[in-house]
Amino acid sequence: MGFPQHVAIIMDGNGRWAADRGRSRSKGHKAGVDAADRTVEAAAELGIKHLSLYAFSTENWKRPAFEVNTLMAMLRMYLKMFLPKLLKHNIRFHHLGLLEGIPLSIQTEIQSLEEKTSHCDRMTFHLAVNYGSRLEIVEAAKTLIKNHTPSDQIDENLFQNTLWTGSAPDVDLLIRTGGDNRISNFLLWQSAYAEIITLDTYWPDFGAAHLKNCLEEFAQRERRFGGLA
Repeated sequence: MGFPQHVAIIMDGNGRWAADRGRSRSKGHKAGVDAADRTVEAAAELGIKHLSLYAFSTENWKRPAFEVNTLMAMLRMYLKMFLPKLLKHNIRFHHLGLLEGIPLSIQTEIQSLEEKTSHCDRMTFHLAVNYGSRLEIVEAAKTLIKNHTPSDQIDENLFQNTLWTGSAPDVDLLIRTGGDNRISNFLLWQSAYAEIITLDTYWPDFGAAHLKNCLEEFAQRERRFGGLA
């Protein structure tokens, strides 16, 4: 099958990882940040061109205020300290989701990372924060309407380029940790023909070895895209 250009990961299991160890959920999220850090680096070293991580959905605002505030504080810290690593490894940062609704200090960090890594071309790291795929599709439709795009000019290619992922290729491999088998409103359009791998491993335990194993399994699969082998 070859090698995937775009790998997307639903990072699940932080809370259960913490519960199994008698720790607070915030400790689980901190361990999850560490896992994201090493996974971004591993993906770049393995030659993946696009990596998308699902960090915070539009539905996650429903969680208890203390947990949401903890997640936002960790995100702010993570964004502040991540610039040197991105520049060192020549990784471009790209935010997926709505900036509106995110605390202003985090919006500033997101925009700064995007600007300061815009020249990097080894890998693009898409971080989904305040993201929902149905909302993304609706927002793309609104953009086309706002731009007065003639209906006869709208095709799949134009619509895809209007999504938050822009010109990024479709997802080839979608990985979900934590043992659940659902895609949770993540990159629905982009994952139309993605190969899906679910792991029982909780996200804080995920690392380079797990990513390599997923790539090896991907290489053994046959992709037909609705056709015949």
